[in-house]
Amino acid sequence: MNQRELFLQHVGQTSTAPLALEIAKAKDCSLFDINGKAYIDLIGGISVANTGHGHPEVIAAIKKQLDDYLHVMVYGEVVQSPQVQYAKLLADHLPAGLNSVYFTNSGAEAVEGAMKLAKRYTGRTRIIAAKNSYHGSTQGALSILGDEYWRNAYRPLLPDILHIDYNNPNWLHQIDTATACVILETIQAEGGVIAPDKAWLQAVRKQCTETGTLLILDEIQAGFGRTGTLWGFEHFDIVPDILLLGKALGGGMPLGAFISDRKIMMCLTENPVLGHITTFGGHPVSCAAGHAALQVLLKEQLAETVHAKEQLFLSLLNHPQIKQIRSFGLWMAVTFDSFETNKKVIDRLLEQGVFTDWFLFAASSFRICPPLTITEAEIKKACERICAVLETL
Repeated sequence: MNQRELFLQHVGQTSTAPLALEIAKAKDCSLFDINGKAYIDLIGGISVANTGHGHPEVIAAIKKQLDDYLHVMVYGEVVQSPQVQYAKLLADHLPAGLNSVYFTNSGAEAVEGAMKLAKRYTGRTRIIAAKNSYHGSTQGALSILGDEYWRNAYRPLLPDILHIDYNNPNWLHQIDTATACVILETIQAEGGVIAPDKAWLQAVRKQCTETGTLLILDEIQAGFGRTGTLWGFEHFDIVPDILLLGKALGGGMPLGAFISDRKIMMCLTENPVLGHITTFGGHPVSCAAGHAALQVLLKEQLAETVHAKEQLFLSLLNHPQIKQIRSFGLWMAVTFDSFETNKKVIDRLLEQGVFTDWFLFAASSFRICPPLTITEAEIKKACERICAVLETL
């Protein structure tokens, strides 16, 4: 059997028709398959490779940590420098109330930890989440995921969950003294890059504050410069009680985190002790990689380049087949008349050396969320190929 056949035979599949693109190497904003064909990466691992594939400073940090030590003990029991230094760097670039970092293995695990934290701190059980939201596929995260198609096969799920309309003020009165938390994506990702109205998000923040409800913002995709600021919530002049991070957090290595104020986080330490625990969360190699990637992001001022690159994409993607482009920074949903058209475009782009994919809740749109290091020349080349493919429809 060749690699593709072995992949289909022995690796657990997520669909009946995977892309099965066999990647041999990735560098900067390019992927290379086993035949040496290059692809412009417009996905970036779905907002993971914000500093590009294989940034030398990230690779150097990984290699150094490999020489020092790998896993030594279950999370939280011993002082591990990569965790400590990364937590400090994150806290230094967050508002004062987000000063305590709990590292996990993934974004979904960060969601799970945050839900537990909110229930434990408030003594309440009710959770409000948004329709068309995506927070992960574990049982708890799935319970708040905002689409019944994805939830229904796995019921019963967590009780006392209310799903509301994103950007709709009519449900704000539902945030009351029985509500543990409201969890929202700062910008809805899998809904196809849906940005909130600023006044609405500020009203949610106000109602949470008045009722003692914790506001959790999921920036697993929106964080680390994707929107043109380091954190997405900076656009809306609010601060969450709990911030969720993942994807780019690990610089290409698996890593997630939920971040809050220490006085909130400390409730996980007693009654019961070990209120939240993980063996591999905050793995030293992942933390070393993430620490280096954030330093690169800050040093190279990548967030500051986002707006100009967004505008370049928008100026070049002009074609009658495109019905709409929703964008928020270097993050776009290019929309067609149907999923069938979109899938045809995605497949033909792959043939032309451009790698993209569709959104879970916006199947007629393909995503653009490349490494923030993408160059002007690469943007122009990608847009030329997109428009050329559209001419063939």
